[in-house]
Order: sequence, then structure tokens, then C-alpha cells
Amino acid sequence: MGSLKDELLKAIWHAFTALDHDHSGKVSKSQLKVLSHNLCTVLKVPHDPVALEEHFRDDDEGPVSNQGYMPYLNKFILEKVQDNFDKIEFNRMCWTLCVKKNLTKNPLLITEEDAFKVWVIFNFLSEDKYPLIIVTEEIEYLLKKLTEAMGGGWQQEQFEHYKVNFDDSKDGLSAWELIELIGNGQFSKALTNKRTRIYIAFNLSQGYMMKKGHRRKNWTERWFVLKPNIISYYVSEDLNDKKGDILLDENCCVESLPDKDGKKCLFLVKCFDKTFEISASDKKKKQEWIQAIHSTIHLLKLGSPPPHKEARQRRKELRKKQLAEQEELERQMKELQAANESKQLELEAVRKKLEEAASRAAEEEKKRLQTQVELQARFSTELEREKLIRQQMEEQVAQKSSELEQYLQRVRELEDMYLRLQEALEDERQARQDEETVRKLQARLLEEESSKRAELEKWHLEQQQAIQMTEAEKQELENQRVLKEQALQEAMEQLEQLELERKQALEQYEEVKKKLEMATNKTKSWKDKVAHHEGLIRLIEPGSKNPHLITNWGPAAFTEAELEEREKNWKEKKTTE
Repeated sequence: MGSLKDELLKAIWHAFTALDHDHSGKVSKSQLKVLSHNLCTVLKVPHDPVALEEHFRDDDEGPVSNQGYMPYLNKFILEKVQDNFDKIEFNRMCWTLCVKKNLTKNPLLITEEDAFKVWVIFNFLSEDKYPLIIVTEEIEYLLKKLTEAMGGGWQQEQFEHYKVNFDDSKDGLSAWELIELIGNGQFSKALTNKRTRIYIAFNLSQGYMMKKGHRRKNWTERWFVLKPNIISYYVSEDLNDKKGDILLDENCCVESLPDKDGKKCLFLVKCFDKTFEISASDKKKKQEWIQAIHSTIHLLKLGSPPPHKEARQRRKELRKKQLAEQEELERQMKELQAANESKQLELEAVRKKLEEAASRAAEEEKKRLQTQVELQARFSTELEREKLIRQQMEEQVAQKSSELEQYLQRVRELEDMYLRLQEALEDERQARQDEETVRKLQARLLEEESSKRAELEKWHLEQQQAIQMTEAEKQELENQRVLKEQALQEAMEQLEQLELERKQALEQYEEVKKKLEMATNKTKSWKDKVAHHEGLIRLIEPGSKNPHLITNWGPAAFTEAELEEREKNWKEKKTTE
């Protein structure tokens, strides 16, 4: 019943929309009375005019909206409808109300009767939503069916071109746009030129056959149309003069009959109260009709809907499924696009970080190269300085050459070995840098020591001068001497502290020197020669073989033992005075 109600509502919607002249969604009560009376008449429903007046008693003067009419239509008309009315008559009534207002004035290649049939097909194939439209898939299905029924060839490429140029702003075509599409001959030009009539393509079977009468027993040609639960037969294929119906139910049956009375291709349709003998034009048509009627009765036994309704439902379900899949695909595409954009942002952030890191690395590399250049320049300066020092040392050795004539040969050998040791200078650079650090420390200590010694010498001279002064000033000088003795004592303590620091620096120097010797003595031959000529190496450094002091200008001219001896003599001399 729900499916029948939906089908009826589509045709009624066309009629109601046609009565809505100003497109406001409202129709006057007088027009609704006429519409309701006509609907009750064709649907064979008892008409109750009082119910309509009571339903709209609060709105006697103004128009009545569709929303206000729907409850009345459902309660008093559609819910009372039985499947005993003529659907063609119902459709013609609704068509008559809407055709003059909506059918285009342009000349069409099809008749108004054919346009009516297209309108009925539209109501069957349209979507179950309002305003009614038919989607492109159903348009293609309908045009292909019509073309095949008329024996023409389907123009798929032309229809694909039409779909490409289809207005994207619309979801489908209205009934009147569909009629115009078929009527202008765009996809059925050859067929319309033949003046071929269009038939409703959703009848299960149709065609001319001979029927035996029940009273006169004569045979008459009739146009038979097989529908889901009835076989209607007409005088001709225009369906204007209907002669009768064969009502089908689950108790009916169809049987094949042998040829008799000069009639061939006979078959029998048995119903509850009547039996119909029919003669087909040939054996093929006979078999097709028997099979079609048998399938219809079988569907009625199973309670299944007609095949074309099942096909329409399957197509709708398929479209819903495809739409759901498309929406899911679009959703996934949006998610992928969002994820892609997020990844792009992350990659952009990573790229910026990499660029910043590369910039920082380039800056650090630039600083490192600059530092390396500065170190190389400083090292070159130090090398020049060492060369200068060595030149000074060579000059000192030259001055004492008269005293060291016996060692000239060994010195020459040592110089030859020194030239070969220049090849290992690269390995000694780091050790020389450490050595230079210790040298600077010793230079600072020696400078402070020299300053203190000069101060002590000054105080000593002042003390000697004070002794030569008069006896009257002796006491005062003695007091000053005591003060100076205290200062001297403090200076001596500072000197001892400096001596301690100097010793520590010397120990560091010895360690650095050992590292230098380890770097210098890489090969066994050099180590043996250096060990053999250890005395000659000391000849290059002024002073004795005993541990000696190091200054900024190289080894000192006296040893630590000589310095201690001088300090001891100075203290004894001071004590004697």
C-alpha cells in the first residue's frame, strides 16, 4: 500500500503544482474541492465534502497550503484507496490538470498522447523527493529502452556528450524537460521520422493476438497488454477502446493447447471464474506470452513486486550505494588532503629548520675556517719568531765558536740532522703550542722575578747608603731598616712563592719537553741519534747541562743552581753588613 501511495502522490503533486499559479505553495480552497472530488471519483473513494470544510474551517477565505492539504489527502483519500481503480484514468485526470500550464509551446515530434506516456514513465522513474526530477542514469535507461522497443540503434556517444554538457547546477530533469528532450528528436530522430508511436516501456508484454469470445465463440483480434496483476485487451494499440481485463492472481494458470478449428499457437489462461483461449501469431510469440504470464503469476504467489519495479529499486539502491561510496571517497580524499596539507606544513617546518641548521652550520664553518686561518697565521708568526730566536742562538754559538772548535764537526752533523727533522715539524706543532703556553707562563714569572730582584737591589743600595750616614741618623735609619727588613722579608716570601711557581712551571715545561721529544723521536734512527748527540743538543741551548731556566728569548744564561748560589751569597753579604 505504501508503494501505491507514493506512486499516486507523484501524479497528484503535478496536479497540485499546476493549480499553484503564483508558485507560493498554496492553492485556494475552491480548487482543492474540485481536485479532491476528481481524485475521489477516479480512485473510487467515497467523497465527503463536509470533511474538507471541517478540515479548513479556520481558513475559509484565504488559500490552503500544501502542508495543510496533505493531512486531509492522506486521511480521507489515499488511506481509503483500494487497488480497484483504473490507473490510466487517474493519470489522465492529473495530466489534464497540469499539461496546459507546463507543456512547452515549441512544436514536438511526438504527439500529446506520447507525451502523456512519457509523463507516466517519468512519475515511475523519478526520485522519491520533491520537486520531482529524473536523474541522468534513469534518463539513459529510459531512452535506451525506448530505442530498443522501436528497433533503433542506441547512440551512446551522443548521450555521453549530452551528459558532459548537462547543467551541473541541476540534479536531473523535470517531467516537462524530459518530454521536450524526447520530443525534439535529439536521441530518437530516425524513429520519430517514421511516425512510430511510443508505448509505455514498463508493461511486461504487449502485442496483437486472437481471442475467442465467451458468447459468440468467434475469434477477434485484440491488442493485449500484460501488467503486473492484469491482462488488458483493447481494440487497437492506441488503447482508446478497452474491451476487457483478465484479472490475475495466485490461483490462475496458463496452459499450452494443441492446434484446433484452424487456429494455431493456442494457449489457455484459467482464472477463478473464466477461462480465456488465445491464439498467438507464431510459436515464438506463444512461448513468450506463456512464459511472461507464468512469471507474473509466480510473482503474485510469492508476493514479489513486478520485475520493472524490482529493477527500478535495484537501480536506486545501486545509485545510493554509489553515492555513499562517492561521499566516502570524497571524505577520504578530504582527509587525505587535510593530512597532506598537514604533512606539507610539517615538511615546510622541517625544511625551514634544515635551512636554519644549514645556515648555522655554514656560519659555524665560516667561523671555524676563520679561526683556522687565525691559528695558521699565529702559528706562522710563532715559526718566524722561533726562526729569529734560532738565529740569535746561532749568533751566540758563533761568538763562542773559538771555545768550541773541537765540537764544530758534531755541530755540523747536528745541523744536518736538524734539517732532516724539519720534515717532522708538522707533528710537533701541537706540542709546540703547549710549550709556548708554558713559555709564556715562565716569561711572566721571570718578569715578576726580575722586577722583585730590581726592587731588592734598590733596597740594598739604599741600605748601604743609610749605613754611611751619621750616627745621629743611625737610630732613625735603623728603624727604617727594620721596616725595610720586614718588607724585604715579605718580598723574600713572595720570591719563594715565585720560585715555587717557577719550579711548577719548569715541571710543566719538562712535561711539554718530553712530549716534544716523543713527537720528535718518531723513528728509531732519530731516537738513536738524538740519544747519541744529547750533549750537542745542549750546546744549542746556552748554559750548562744542568736544569736551566727558560725565558721569552730562549734558555737563560745561568742555571737554577747558579741562581740559588747567588741568592746564598747575597744573603751572607747582607748578614755580614
